[in-house]
Amino acid sequence: MAERKPIESWLTDMDGVLIHEGVPIPGADAFIKKLRETGKPFLVLTNNSIYTARDLHARLARMGLEVPVENIWTSALATAKFLDDQRPGGTAYVIGEAGLTTALHDIGYVLTDHDPDYVVLGETRTYSFEAMTKAVRLINAGARFICTNPDETGPSLEGPLPATGSVAALITKATGKEPYFAGKPNPLMMRTGLNAIGAHSESSAMIGDRMDTDILAGLEAGMQTFLVLTGLTTQAEIDRFPFRPSKIVPSIADIVDRV
Repeated sequence: MAERKPIESWLTDMDGVLIHEGVPIPGADAFIKKLRETGKPFLVLTNNSIYTARDLHARLARMGLEVPVENIWTSALATAKFLDDQRPGGTAYVIGEAGLTTALHDIGYVLTDHDPDYVVLGETRTYSFEAMTKAVRLINAGARFICTNPDETGPSLEGPLPATGSVAALITKATGKEPYFAGKPNPLMMRTGLNAIGAHSESSAMIGDRMDTDILAGLEAGMQTFLVLTGLTTQAEIDRFPFRPSKIVPSIADIVDRV
């Protein structure tokens, strides 16, 4: 096998890698500081479409992690980039929060429930039956179905919550139409992120805590992959998957010296 190029750019998931339930994971601050000191291109990624990059910058700063706005890449931003490439200046009916609606406004999309080009489903803590019914009827009338990410559940202090993928399944069952998922594990999210920072997959690495999203997306985008064991995937679960990460490490603290 050809030897991999040295890693010049880093992409990392946020939840389970840098933070856990609102608390920084030991080593996360040192990792971000080292990236900024070396000047290497990097992105912090999240499939969560609720928050804008500015929101996430402020939330991370309160935890002591200084990540510039331009170094944050969300599934909402990836979805907006996809729609802007596919149908510039289009229209969409959106189920989601400010992270998604702001991203679509920023590319010049009109948000409407009157004959939209797309129904775009994102994450929200207040999915309403009325909004889902409207989405079903618009899709049946010809709107194309787009979803920010396929995550079926999301974390909360009380336990798992139904997330975008679960609601997408409900709408698919009612319409017979499968959505196009823009977020991880779609390598499109990684490739558009790499383009945003002027990086190339051959000299980039993806760090994640989930085999089925982070590692799969990094693998399919052609990057080296690092699985950390501080999130959802445990050591015992790794061999259940038909693919493997390039490296398995206990936590982000074990990657600082590689930057």
